[in-house]
Amino acid sequence: MSTRELTFAQAIREALDEEMSRDERIIVLGEDVGAWGGVFRTTEGLFQKYGPERVIDTPLSEEGFVGLSVGAAMTGFHPVPEIMFGDFITLVMDQLVNQAAKMRYMTGGQLHVPLTVRATMGGGRSSGAQHSQSWHAWFAHVPGLKVVVPSTPYDAKGLLKTALREPNPVIFFEDKVMYAKVKGPVPEEEYTIPFGQADIKRVGKDVTLIALSRMIHLTLAAAEKLAAQGIEAEVIDPRTLTPLDETTLIESVKKTGGAVIVDEGYQSFGVTAELAATIAYGAFDYLDAPVERLGAMDVPIPFTPVLENATIPDENKIIAAVQRIMEGRRGA
Repeated sequence: MSTRELTFAQAIREALDEEMSRDERIIVLGEDVGAWGGVFRTTEGLFQKYGPERVIDTPLSEEGFVGLSVGAAMTGFHPVPEIMFGDFITLVMDQLVNQAAKMRYMTGGQLHVPLTVRATMGGGRSSGAQHSQSWHAWFAHVPGLKVVVPSTPYDAKGLLKTALREPNPVIFFEDKVMYAKVKGPVPEEEYTIPFGQADIKRVGKDVTLIALSRMIHLTLAAAEKLAAQGIEAEVIDPRTLTPLDETTLIESVKKTGGAVIVDEGYQSFGVTAELAATIAYGAFDYLDAPVERLGAMDVPIPFTPVLENATIPDENKIIAAVQRIMEGRRGA
């Protein structure tokens, strides 16, 4: 399979283009997604190719255009609304949680809601407390919604193509720091990635590191430094939270006997807690030390870079967590 290197943003744009060409029911809408090509350039060129009826610039009203998208989905379209800054997904909680997520169930399958909501996430850009949060755990808590959190251009394209063929609502989170900075090989040939299939990014035997989105890159870097210390870490990316590939996570921890979970969402009541519970239930007898959790500090995200970086997991914090597990193992 031949590949070329794409940025994260280019992979998103290519998936949208290919699927819009395949399925004329797909429409893209949001703030500045049209002629300008999106503030992060993820829809660049789509307006010129598909026109204003399928690539729609909207007013600054998330509740309006996402509500419209839910209605359009129920009447035969597959809308792809973009939430420019994922923090403002708070404005569409009713539309997603009480309407999109429940319509198929409440109508006994008579109505489907094929809807793919693209939303940004993550800090690290000095964007302040209202433009830096990661809300993926909220939607993983809602039955009826599928939650996708890709970390590489390859995964982003394959998972987005799968979402655009889904008959159910999908919330697709993209870390905005990765759009231009993260590059990687993407096949030229057609491919999709199934939901609920974790990816082992690095094979190891001593400890399992589970990370999402941009955190996977910090975790892989930490794993390389740990290898220099003689510690071989296995790095796993769940890729989707709902559905979650519990089996891959549990089997890895059964092999290694230790786990560190890294996520940019707030630590309390979040993804790290749920994944730790999954491991504790499925691999408790194999654990040599308590599961370590690294999430964002439970504070509003600061604007100042030094303070902001202090609230987010980094390589040193991941390495320190692994060393605590190894020390606990030697002390047992």
